Amino acid sequence: MTTAEHQGFPAIELALKDPDGLLAVGGDLSVTRLVEAYSQGIFPWYQDDEPIMWWSPNQRAVIVPDQVHVSRSLKKTLRKNSFRLSINHDFDAVINHCAAIPRECDGTWINEEMLEAYKQLHLNGHAHSFEVWDQEQLIGGLYGVASGKVFSGESMFHLKTDASKIAFVFTCLHLRKHRYSLLDCQIQNDHLASLGVRPINRADFKRHLPLYTGISSSANDDTKRQEDWCQDSLTNSQALLEKINELT
Repeated sequence: MTTAEHQGFPAIELALKDPDGLLAVGGDLSVTRLVEAYSQGIFPWYQDDEPIMWWSPNQRAVIVPDQVHVSRSLKKTLRKNSFRLSINHDFDAVINHCAAIPRECDGTWINEEMLEAYKQLHLNGHAHSFEVWDQEQLIGGLYGVASGKVFSGESMFHLKTDASKIAFVFTCLHLRKHRYSLLDCQIQNDHLASLGVRPINRADFKRHLPLYTGISSSANDDTKRQEDWCQDSLTNSQALLEKINELT
């Protein structure tokens, strides 16, 4: 482990085994530093009373977008409702909801500093949100960071049953369309496992990262991605069902 105050990140293989994945401490959450971090498979995670901590765990929770698991009950929810699905329509609302919902383990890690940092990352074309609407009410969503052909999902929320799962499936199908190789969920849990997320080791994950594949994006590419992604909104959940059926 090292400090990240005035230098680049160390190789991810140097991350600690205990706590698993702690790589560096300090630095800032500037757009430049965050873009550098995600290109190497590193993400920030810390509490209000802690310094900024940067992580790259040995086991990474990921999913290949076209391998998303959609349960019968989720398909039933989609059939019974007419939810509208959008991309980058209200990033601020999505991340604010994610920050406001308490987590069972440790409250929330999305503090004011993180909120501002990721909103800036969105304005610069690197962070994106996926929204689920019931008429004009935002009922679920997910946000994350695109880097090369990896999209790192940071957090999701729901105000109605299955809304976060719908956002997750919508994200996977969108990434599949744009030929992303992985949706990175970072840390495995039972909820993610039910959607098809599986752990892979750091060496396998590394092969997908922009720093090692040479697949990166310029600021112009990211601006164009923002514009293209917004066009992939769906007017109702039946359209999402049709896309799900294309996977089988």
